[in-house]
Amino acid sequence: MPPTSNDKAPWQQAGSTAADAARSEEPVWTGLLPAVAPAEPAPDREPGTDPERGRDDGSARDDGPRRAPGGSRAVGAADAAGDDEADAEARRRAALRRDALADEPRFPRLQQVLLTVLLPLALLAAAVRAVATPLFLWAEYHRPGFPADVYGFSTDERMVFGSYGLDYVLNWAPAEFLGGLTGPDGGRLFLGSEVAHMTDVKVVLQSALAAVSVLAVLGVVSALYLRAKAPGAASGALFFGSWLTVVLLVLLAVAAVLGWQQFFALFHSLFFAEGSWTFRASDTLIRLYPTQFWMDAAIAVGALTLLGALAVMAATWPTAFRRHRALDRVRRRQELKQRLAGR
Repeated sequence: MPPTSNDKAPWQQAGSTAADAARSEEPVWTGLLPAVAPAEPAPDREPGTDPERGRDDGSARDDGPRRAPGGSRAVGAADAAGDDEADAEARRRAALRRDALADEPRFPRLQQVLLTVLLPLALLAAAVRAVATPLFLWAEYHRPGFPADVYGFSTDERMVFGSYGLDYVLNWAPAEFLGGLTGPDGGRLFLGSEVAHMTDVKVVLQSALAAVSVLAVLGVVSALYLRAKAPGAASGALFFGSWLTVVLLVLLAVAAVLGWQQFFALFHSLFFAEGSWTFRASDTLIRLYPTQFWMDAAIAVGALTLLGALAVMAATWPTAFRRHRALDRVRRRQELKQRLAGR
């Protein structure tokens, strides 16, 4: 049987008819990969008609799947084009999902909790550091009503010796910084137990300030991250943290007013060993830092912490202007994401 046009080799099809050339396939780009456009289906023929000779040989022969010019199957090309288009669309949607997930904040609730809990600690640490200065020491020793030293220290001597104790807890000098000091009578100013307690105070104070400083840096990074990724989340966490600070200050103030001695003893027992922080009234630490000194220091720390909390509260109060500004930032971010996605 003579071969049909469907069985011709590619180099034998150069002389195909004009109708075959009209049905030649051109590559069509579907986004990422080129797909071949399906050829136009050939018109139906009567069974037994020879397409090459144009005559009926009387046989109802099935030539199998029709091929488009060039050797590709018409149906297979249509399927391949559809598959390529589906794959390209799936890849585009997957890329959009990846971009959206990468743009969303990671662990936003955890970062908000960090900011909320960190704010009272940061404000308290800043207030303690502000009080632990020679300025507060001078104001205490010179304020009216501050109890005088019944054992003979003058105000100037208190200022000098008290500054030594303050400097010791804020630097990393060895114990001889305090242990080597001598009093007006030529004897040792601080006992070994007093120096040991001040060393404990140094370790606790500087460790706490260093830890809060590291957490504060993390908090600033989290706040900037949330501000960029989730407008309004950081300010909401700080606003709640300011209220938490006020509540904690009120509870501590009530506990201190109802029983200062019990409050003072409980505070020391949390950080120092039993018996390492109790001294006689004639010891240098008590003469330099009497009970009134610690009461005034606690009031000053509480007042500064409260002022800081109120300042943060005022700066993050959820007004209509701030809400609209946050919503406007969200809208601009969404528009930018849509433009970048080509939507």
